[in-house]
Amino acid sequence: MKSTGKHTLILALGNDILGDDAVGILAARALRKEFGDTVDIVEAAIGGYALLDFIEGYERVLLLDAVATGRVKPGTVMELAREDFGPADSTSPHHVGLPEVFAVAERLSISLPRELRIVVMEIHPPEVLSQSLTAEIRKALPLLIDHAAAVLNEWGAFAAHPQSISDI
Repeated sequence: MKSTGKHTLILALGNDILGDDAVGILAARALRKEFGDTVDIVEAAIGGYALLDFIEGYERVLLLDAVATGRVKPGTVMELAREDFGPADSTSPHHVGLPEVFAVAERLSISLPRELRIVVMEIHPPEVLSQSLTAEIRKALPLLIDHAAAVLNEWGAFAAHPQSISDI
C-alpha cells in the first residue's frame, strides 16, 4: 500500500480470531473514528517483509500490536524502539521480525519512515481461537488507545472529539 498523500500511517497488527492478539486492531478501529480524516489506518494480520509494502512512503508510522513477553503484567502498555528488538537473526524468511525488515529496507535503500513509534500491549500468549478480548485486556484497551492518541497528537493529528476516543 502506498501513501494516499497523508503523511501518517497507523499500522495495526494482529489476528482478530486469536482473542487478545486483536488488541492493536481494536485500538486502531477506535482511533479511526477520531483520526481517520488525518491519517491512513491499515489493519493487517501479517508480518515480515510484507510490512515494507505498508510503511514505504510515509513520514510517520505508528505501529500498534500485542506482545507476549511474560516480563510484565498483561494489559501493560509499552512503547518500544528499534533498539529494543536486538539484531536481525532470523534463519528463515518465514519467521521475519522487525529487525530483519529494517535491515532489508536499509540494504535495498527502501525509504523507512522518518518517525516510527511502536506501541504494544502485553497479553497472555494467544492459545485459544476467540473473537473477543479477555476481561483483563478489554479493561486495559483504553490505555493503548490513549497512548496512541497522544502520539498522534504529538505529530499534529488532532481528534475531533478527544474525550470519546477511549469510550469503546
